[in-house]
Amino acid sequence: MAKRWTQDELLVALGLYCQLPFGQFHRRQPLIIQAAKSLQRTPDSLAMKLSNLASLDPQITGTGRKGLPGASELDRQMWQTFTSDTSTLMPLAEQALASALGTETTKEPEEPASYQESDHFARTKVRKGQQLFRAAVLSAYNNSCCITGLSDDRFLIASHIRPWRIDIQNRLNPSNGLCLSLMFDKAFDSGLITFSDDYRLLLSNELRDQQRNAYMAATFFAHQGAVLQLPSKFSPDATLLAWHREHCFVGEPL
Repeated sequence: MAKRWTQDELLVALGLYCQLPFGQFHRRQPLIIQAAKSLQRTPDSLAMKLSNLASLDPQITGTGRKGLPGASELDRQMWQTFTSDTSTLMPLAEQALASALGTETTKEPEEPASYQESDHFARTKVRKGQQLFRAAVLSAYNNSCCITGLSDDRFLIASHIRPWRIDIQNRLNPSNGLCLSLMFDKAFDSGLITFSDDYRLLLSNELRDQQRNAYMAATFFAHQGAVLQLPSKFSPDATLLAWHREHCFVGEPL
């Protein structure tokens, strides 16, 4: 009889599902091999569990890709909780995966500049899950800026669409994230750029005076109107993008 999956094991699988691109759900993937050994399961078994989760993800199945049928009731419950209460489940998945991989989680990710809570306990609590949030967003965009295609992790940010400081529910929701290079992250956070309903890059008229600057022209104006490169999973939430246009974008589109 096949060994049943426990909730803790499914949390490890969910962590890997977030961290790995869809195309790496296979038995030869190093992290799958390492985590499977810790769980005393075969890499095949763990890879298949990731594919079971993929079969529950409408952003996977809606694009013609197929996961592996046969997801259990516990799989479905886990996925439902993940989609409805990401802020609770993401830290648990991050911790479970770190434990399985034997990695340290004591290093806290960089705190967003807009984060203003002064209570140390609150800061520590909300930081949990941020490492997996970043990994989920970057892997969804194939570790590339969704505007420029820049693929050096040292220059990439998992940007929040609806700012961290005002939306507790979506702080760890990968669909509230965009993979942006440093300059575009700053411009997006400042409201100098946003995206239209059809995912085209909009520039604020407050940048008009910068058009003659060669660097700004090459950095921003060369991409004006470009279509955001959509991710393989965790597509940006259209409602959150609309909120950004209405509440964060400054001035008028050029």
